[in-house]
Amino acid sequence: QVQLVESGGGLVQAGGSLRLSCAASGRTFSGYAMGWFRQAPGKEREFVAAINRSAGTYYADSVKGRFTISRDNAKNTVYLQMNSLKPEDTAVYYCAAEPPTTRSSYYTPINGREYDYWGQGTQVTVSS
Repeated sequence: QVQLVESGGGLVQAGGSLRLSCAASGRTFSGYAMGWFRQAPGKEREFVAAINRSAGTYYADSVKGRFTISRDNAKNTVYLQMNSLKPEDTAVYYCAAEPPTTRSSYYTPINGREYDYWGQGTQVTVSS
């Protein structure tokens, strides 16, 4: 079992930046692939970014070049640096963890169904 707690959300003007953090419990954090997803009102949850166990990353086209995902295994934390924010980035952002698997450490899950653990979410609001 792992528990995830997000922080860092808030209200920011368009063009601004925020950094989200996701702190994970447990001693095997380095064995998890981690992802960020978001859900805007009235819309389905969508993939934002993921980082695999070998620190390889993958991004949704909508955030590529603006968002950066990273992890600090010593702190059991994954981050999402969000720059050049747009009003359409407004959503609740969720952190998720995929438990260790037999797949390659370079595999980067981007489907929400591949993740077993989810945080409670943090609200990001971008004003125009």
